[in-house]
Amino acid sequence: MGREALAEAMIPVIGRLYRENNVVTSIHGRSLINKSTMNILKAHRFARRMSNTELLLEETAPLLNALAELELGAAAIDIARLTEKFKAEGAGTSLEEFLRAELADVVGKRGGDDRTSTDVVLYGFGRIGRLLARILIEKAGGGHGLRLRAIVVRKGAENDLAKRASLLRRDSVHGSFEGTIRVDEEANTITANGVQIQVIYSDNPATVDYTAFGIQDALVVDNTGRWRDGDGLAQHLQSKGVARVLLTAPGKGELKNIVHGINHGDITDADKIVTAASCTTNAITPVLKAINDKFGVVHGHVETVHSFTNDQNLIDNFHKGDRRGRSAALNMVITETGAAKAVAKALPELLGKLTGNAIRVPTPDVSMAILNLNLENGTTRDEVNDYLREMSLHSDLRKQIDYIDSPDVVSTDFVGSRRAGIVDGLATISNDKNLVLYVWYDNEFGYSCQVVRVMEEMAGVNPPSFPARDAASAPAAAARETVSV
Repeated sequence: MGREALAEAMIPVIGRLYRENNVVTSIHGRSLINKSTMNILKAHRFARRMSNTELLLEETAPLLNALAELELGAAAIDIARLTEKFKAEGAGTSLEEFLRAELADVVGKRGGDDRTSTDVVLYGFGRIGRLLARILIEKAGGGHGLRLRAIVVRKGAENDLAKRASLLRRDSVHGSFEGTIRVDEEANTITANGVQIQVIYSDNPATVDYTAFGIQDALVVDNTGRWRDGDGLAQHLQSKGVARVLLTAPGKGELKNIVHGINHGDITDADKIVTAASCTTNAITPVLKAINDKFGVVHGHVETVHSFTNDQNLIDNFHKGDRRGRSAALNMVITETGAAKAVAKALPELLGKLTGNAIRVPTPDVSMAILNLNLENGTTRDEVNDYLREMSLHSDLRKQIDYIDSPDVVSTDFVGSRRAGIVDGLATISNDKNLVLYVWYDNEFGYSCQVVRVMEEMAGVNPPSFPARDAASAPAAAARETVSV
């Protein structure tokens, strides 16, 4: 059977595992859910770039079919890493025997899912809100985990519902919504790929009765940025049906700023209000942790080249902030950023060691952070790049850090990246104890993926991941380029 035929035959198996078993399959972090034959082939090609051993459909297709016969319970399974592990450790055993041993915790548990469903309300439906909706709809699966139930907005026009649905359906940066969207004007709902979303109109976070819509113990995700402190965000908790609140911006005061992959373990059941920090903080903190763990950071400066945002004016007009009143579409605009200081809230060992500034530039999405670091221990460009490449493949930060060493990539190549930040290896500069790193990040979609990971932690709906540990990592000297999309 040819490669295309094998990939095509995998699609219904992937779908059944997802819908009937709540099993999410991926290749080195790239989800296979709802992917075309060509995308599955591309995912295998992507894996080939990441290690010395080629990932063959002749190996992954039988593995996938074997998984479908095991009556699995809910799980997240990386078939590339599982294949690598079988080849490295499965000598003397059949594929079925290996899988039964490796997945023993979920074998035979079809229909059994210890996770409880958590109702989610998106308070605000702007750039981040709509991307969160797309991700939550994509992950809806068999109904367990995070359930998007409602969005709350202020009514802007008589045809408000149709306009909200249209903005979800079409996006100038991220493309069209993959699937179908229906609007019910009478019920005031938007149904996207079978997920019914109640649209609630309100301008007061303390007075919404969510229970009237069957919503209970909800996680409210405030993506308006209107309230940043505990008192302001606590208004949500006064509404009926709300249990917890997550802010998609840096929080003020004593609120926990969470960067998933770094300090998500700090979230406790007692935390009713949590913040997901900023897109820049999420992009740089994992890379800074990796560098600090191996080489030690004495001090550093973070310069962010950031796409313009809705906070700026399209043309020159009054703005309360310095410089932000000047046209975002025509100018590079120097502005402040709290990202460097905010890193210490997630990574206390860097407290007082970083400064930061930002330049807003006339692009709609994808930003870059330039990390100029002074290290405790000297290193070389190759050593740093090899280390960060391995961190992107085989560490606990592989969902946050990506690595690429292509000579032709530019910012638009990273639209849709699901990683928090992507290290551009060809731009790395190292002079003993002085290191400069260039980190790309999709400040909209990549950040939204991080927010969803925090939501899953707060709700306790993460399924077990397999393989539990990686097979021996491939030699770092292998030439690879890895972009997560």
